[in-house]
Amino acid sequence: MLVRLTKLSCPGETKLLVGTDGAKWISWDKTDRATPGAYQCFHALKIKKCLPLCAPRCSSTSAVPQITTHYTVHPREKDKRWEGVNMERFAEEADVVIVGAGPAGLSAAIRLKQLAAEQEKDIRVCLVEKAAQIGAHTLSGACLDPAAFKELFPDWKEKGHEAPLNTPVTEDRFAILTEKHRIPVPILPGLPMNNHGNYIVRLGHLVSWMGEQAEALGVEVYPGYAAAEVLYHEDGSVKGIATNDVGIQKDGAPKTTFERGLELHAKVTVFAEGCHGHLAKQLYKKFDLRASCDAQTYGIGLKELWIIDEKKWKPGRVDHTVGWPLDRHTYGGSFLYHLNEGEPLVAVGFVVGLDYQNPYLSPFREFQRWKHHPSIQPTLEGGTRIAYGARALNEGGLQSIPKLTFPGGLLIGCSPGFMNVPKIKGTHTAMKSGSLAAESIFKQLTSENLQSKTTGLHVTEYEDNLKQSWVWKELHAVRNIRPSCHGILGVYGGMIYTGIFYWILRGMEPWTLKHKGSDSDQLKPAKDCTPIEYPKPDGQISFDLLSSVALSGTNHEHDQPAHLTLKDDSIPVNRNLSIYDGPEQRFCPAGVYEFVPLEQGDGFRLQINAQNCVHCKTCDIKDPSQNINWVVPEGGGGPAYNGM
Repeated sequence: MLVRLTKLSCPGETKLLVGTDGAKWISWDKTDRATPGAYQCFHALKIKKCLPLCAPRCSSTSAVPQITTHYTVHPREKDKRWEGVNMERFAEEADVVIVGAGPAGLSAAIRLKQLAAEQEKDIRVCLVEKAAQIGAHTLSGACLDPAAFKELFPDWKEKGHEAPLNTPVTEDRFAILTEKHRIPVPILPGLPMNNHGNYIVRLGHLVSWMGEQAEALGVEVYPGYAAAEVLYHEDGSVKGIATNDVGIQKDGAPKTTFERGLELHAKVTVFAEGCHGHLAKQLYKKFDLRASCDAQTYGIGLKELWIIDEKKWKPGRVDHTVGWPLDRHTYGGSFLYHLNEGEPLVAVGFVVGLDYQNPYLSPFREFQRWKHHPSIQPTLEGGTRIAYGARALNEGGLQSIPKLTFPGGLLIGCSPGFMNVPKIKGTHTAMKSGSLAAESIFKQLTSENLQSKTTGLHVTEYEDNLKQSWVWKELHAVRNIRPSCHGILGVYGGMIYTGIFYWILRGMEPWTLKHKGSDSDQLKPAKDCTPIEYPKPDGQISFDLLSSVALSGTNHEHDQPAHLTLKDDSIPVNRNLSIYDGPEQRFCPAGVYEFVPLEQGDGFRLQINAQNCVHCKTCDIKDPSQNINWVVPEGGGGPAYNGM
C-alpha cells in the first residue's frame, strides 16, 4: 500500500519514524508505512526514535535554516569576512568572445576564423566553456541532420581525421505505445519524423572533434572557465564577460586559495550557453528581449547508453514512440538508436514536456518504467548500461524565439531556442545560427567605419539573415505542431494536426497557435492530483536515481557555495511542499533536492545536494515558485558525459 501524508484521515496520530538505517517513515493507525520523498512500499524496520510530525505537511514552527550562501544572493560587500580581500580582476581584450563550446558556439568560432583566413584578416576569437573538456557537458540523442555541418565543413570526409559521423540511418520506425502493445505508424515522405539522409551520432564526440578544428584554425579555446557575469560599458552595451571566482568555502567565506575571475572584453560577445542559459536570462530582462514572443516552453530529456547482445543490434535503426507511459495530455516520447561504432551500442532516451500538470510525475521514473514495455525490454535484456545523463531542451519553436541582438552581443543556438520539435532535432539549426552570426559579425568587424568604435557593436544584420535562411523557413513550417497538442486530444490531436495541415499545407496555414504560458505555471496543487505509483526498479532494466547519477561522471568541488541558489530560503517548505508536495524532489533527474526532517523542532527543510547536479536546468525552469536560480559552479564542475 502507498500512502500520502497530506490526505491522512487521522493527522493527529501521525508520527515521523527514524529507522536505525537512517530512513524516515510515516506512522499512523498503529501501522508503519512511509516515504523519504513521496511514496514507497511498506517494509519492516527497527525504530530508533519517534517524533511528532505536523500535518498537513507545511510550514515549520522553527526558524527557517539558511540554505543559500552564494554571493549572488548574499553580496560580499556586506560580509565582514571579505574585508581586505583583493577583488581586482585581470582583463583581456578580444574581437569576439563566445560563451559556450557546443555546436552553435563552435560553429560561430570556426566560421569566423574561416572568413578571417579567406580574407587575410587578423581577428582574435576567444571561446570559454564551463566543462573541463570540450564536449563533456554535451548531451543529445542524437540523430543529426547534416545540412549545416556540411555547409561548415564541405570537405569533412577528406580531413585528416574523419568527423565522427559513423552511422547513417538505415531504418526509420515510429509507433504509438499502449501499456501492452505497439501500434506502428507509417512515416510518410516529407513528414518531420523522416530521417532519410541523417546520421546517428554521439554529439559529445562530434563537439570534441569540432573543438579540435577550431583550435587548428586559431580559436583560443578555454575549457574549465565558466562565464559567470555579463560586463557592460557605461552606455549600457555589453562589454564582455567575467569568469567565476574560485576558492570560496561552502559557507560563502573566502579560502586562502581564493582567486578572482578573468574579464574578457570584446567588440561582440556571442552567447551560446545552450538551453536556458543563466546569462541569457539576465539579458532577456535587461534588454527586454522577450517582449514580443511567447514564453519559452521546455522538455526534459533523459538518456542512457547500453551495450546490448550483438544478435539484437541493428546498426542504423532509429525508433521513436509516443504514448505509454504518459497520458495524452503530457507531451513526450522516446527514442532508441542503434549506433555503429565498433561495438553493439544503443542510445535510449525519454523526453517529457515540462508543461506537465501533475506534481507527482517523475520524468526519471517514467523513463525507467518505459524501458519495461514489451517492445523495448527485449532489446535491453542481457545488456549493460554504461552511461546516463539528462538535459532540458527548448520546445517553444518559432513563437518563443526572442529578439536575438542587442548592443554588444547576440544569442545563438539553443540559448534562444531553434529546435525543430516534431523533427526532434536542433543541432543543425543551432550550427546554422552560429555560422550566420559569424558572417554578420565578420562583415561588421571589417567595415571601414569601425575604427573609432569603443563600445559594443550591435549586429542587427544577424537576425535579418537568420529570418531569410532555411532555419526560419523550417521552423515556420512546423510552428503549430507543438501547440496543437494542447487541445482535448492532447498528443494525438497534434498527430492529427500534423497529418492534415503539415503534410498537406507544409505549414502554409494562415494562423499561428500560441503556447499555454510558462512551464512553471502549469502545475496543479497536489490535492487536485492523483499520486503516481511507480514500480520498484529491478536493477537490470530499470534503476534507481543515485546509481544512475553515478554513471554521469558528475563531480563538483564539495566545499563551495551551492550553485542552485534560492531567492527565499523559506519558500520550498512554506509553498512548494505545502501546496505541491515538493515537486523539486521528483522533477530533478539527479537527486539534488530532498525534503528532510528538521534536526530541531517540527517540520521539514529542503536539502540541496549540489554535487549531484548534472546541469540540466530543469529546476530553474519548472519550480512553481520560480525561486530557484541556477548559476555556474566553479569551472570544470558538472557531468563528464565523454561522448554521450
